[in-house]
Amino acid sequence: MILYGIEKEISEKDLEYLVGRVFFKAIDLLGGLNRLAQYRTLTWLPSLARACFAVVLREEYLKGELEIAERVGLTRNTVRNILRADPNAALYKIQHMDEVVEEERSSLKVHTAGGIAKLAYKLVKEGQEAQTLLEFCRELAETTVSVVGEVPWAYTVLRKTKGISYPISDPGALKERLSGTTIVGVDGAEVCDSLTYPIKNPAQLLKEIKEALRSRRSPLQG
Repeated sequence: MILYGIEKEISEKDLEYLVGRVFFKAIDLLGGLNRLAQYRTLTWLPSLARACFAVVLREEYLKGELEIAERVGLTRNTVRNILRADPNAALYKIQHMDEVVEEERSSLKVHTAGGIAKLAYKLVKEGQEAQTLLEFCRELAETTVSVVGEVPWAYTVLRKTKGISYPISDPGALKERLSGTTIVGVDGAEVCDSLTYPIKNPAQLLKEIKEALRSRRSPLQG
């Protein structure tokens, strides 16, 4: 018998935010939109989105199959198949996209959609956000600090770390990017040793650096 905890009250904003993150990660797992277009499988996206909703509603909010089915617009049996899907089997399918037969490309199989969504949810909860989403956040943050102009070191850090993979689990990758860069009078490589890891996204990176500089009692300007 599997015992689930007490259902959480759904916050529509939080639900959509988490589902969006899982959906972006699922697209990443499939190789990105360019690869989906290449294989003519963009028709998979609606099924993938519904699977992401189903998985998040079960795993995060502990909702039952019937409630999920009514909310997402699927049959109860389809929801059951999504939630029972094997992520390993879905991963195998992803790794062998070249072998997907033409008739499968018109619609994503329920078990495959469920497996991909479950794997994406697991990775997001572990801090492995979609690189597409992270790059968007980085570019948005870079534009913001550039326009505001109050913390030019932040703009430099974001520019130097463009394309880095998150989560960053140790100083090594950052040191390669920031070594020789002066951040408020401190060498970037030295600052990297003062941060708390893992760092999950660009916003957290800037926050960690700001806290490290604060601990040195350095002025956070210029």
